[in-house]
Amino acid sequence: MLNRVKQFRGNFPTVHLVAVSACVLILGLTLLLLPSQEVEATRGDLPTAPPTAPLVSTESTISSKKTTSTETVIKTNPAQASAVTPSIPEDNWVEYTVGNGDNLTSMFKKAGLTPRDVYHVAAAGKETKAFTRLFPGQTLSFVIENGKLSKLKHIESKLKYTLLYTDANSAFQINSVIRTPEVRQQFTAGTIKDSLFLAGEEAGLSSKKIMELASIFGWDVDFVLDIRKNDDFSLIYEEHYLDGEKIGEGPIVAAQFTNRGNKFTALRYTNTEGDSSYYTPEGYSMRKAFLRSPVDFARISSRFSLSRKHPVLNRIRAHKGVDYAARTGTPIKVAGEGKITFRGRKGGFGNVVIVQHGSNITTLYAHMSNFKRGQRVGTRVKQGQVIGFVGQTGLASGPHLHYEFRVNGVHKNPLTVKLPQASPIAKAERSNFTETASSLLAQLETHQATTLAQSNR
Repeated sequence: MLNRVKQFRGNFPTVHLVAVSACVLILGLTLLLLPSQEVEATRGDLPTAPPTAPLVSTESTISSKKTTSTETVIKTNPAQASAVTPSIPEDNWVEYTVGNGDNLTSMFKKAGLTPRDVYHVAAAGKETKAFTRLFPGQTLSFVIENGKLSKLKHIESKLKYTLLYTDANSAFQINSVIRTPEVRQQFTAGTIKDSLFLAGEEAGLSSKKIMELASIFGWDVDFVLDIRKNDDFSLIYEEHYLDGEKIGEGPIVAAQFTNRGNKFTALRYTNTEGDSSYYTPEGYSMRKAFLRSPVDFARISSRFSLSRKHPVLNRIRAHKGVDYAARTGTPIKVAGEGKITFRGRKGGFGNVVIVQHGSNITTLYAHMSNFKRGQRVGTRVKQGQVIGFVGQTGLASGPHLHYEFRVNGVHKNPLTVKLPQASPIAKAERSNFTETASSLLAQLETHQATTLAQSNR
């Protein structure tokens, strides 16, 4: 053996033998350091980095059994999803808009479904009446597979929809989903130069919000008679957003109105029973027992007078009320809560409604073009409820409302009579109200100061 090694070494140069030995040594070390299959598998099970958490949004869900659950929608990163999971085909929804005169039967017919399908869906939603109350502008969306209804979605509004689907046993299940919008508070202010409407529009208020503002202060300010140039207002109100898009407005939460130098402040407070109303900072109700004016933004064409010359009879005749000139068809609101005691034709007054308020006050509304449907003698009406529409029936030279206010049968001037005050904050609510009022006043004053500072720059 030794002779063979010596012979082998003799056949190759020493440099070559050293190089071969080095290669063998390196190869041996490499094989020694390589991990086994078992070790590789264990390392592969350990994440190199924590996984990205999915974005989760929740919606309040009310089932047909009136139980509350949570509907969760998971939104993953599209790039990650395509890399790790196959795409799932979306349902093939077909949408129809509800039109005038449409019902469940007509909508199902448009979708190619049968009366039997209508029966099964109506039966499934019998408890909640989910699909029986359809209104124009709403939508019904269908998923139909192999000629059979698989899913049905009734979208009532951006905040509410009802979903019907088949379960594993081919039975219909119903969920009503209500989404809660994000509420943001908005502040604005304005000064009246020509009219409240123009000033409100310049301040960015909608017509509805301007009417709401006038309604809050309507017991203290006659917006027909009392408004003066340079009267001003400021308010905080809610705006509602869904997915970053404005979808509507909420109520006014705090407001101030300065009229002829007199400042009126109204704060919205919701009591422990969930009832909301407006109060002064001292806790007195902004509401009076009676509205100062039963017609919004009308012009006073004739005041209370015992020596007025009648425009039709052309002779002196006491005018025991106030006339509000307005277009034919303008809504007339009852001044206070009460009961209708007369509704019909009454001589020169034309079409008349008389309302009894408590035991000693009555109000009369004359020259109506028409009455509000659904009311009759004995009907109880709430303050601000429409009872008829402006006209010129009877002895009238033009369309207007003749309005009378009587106390114990005696005529009083509706523009100057002292109106009874509604109930103040209850004692049990006083502590909570004080805290709420202080917070709202602070917000209102802060916004006002900021606006004033910006305008003085």
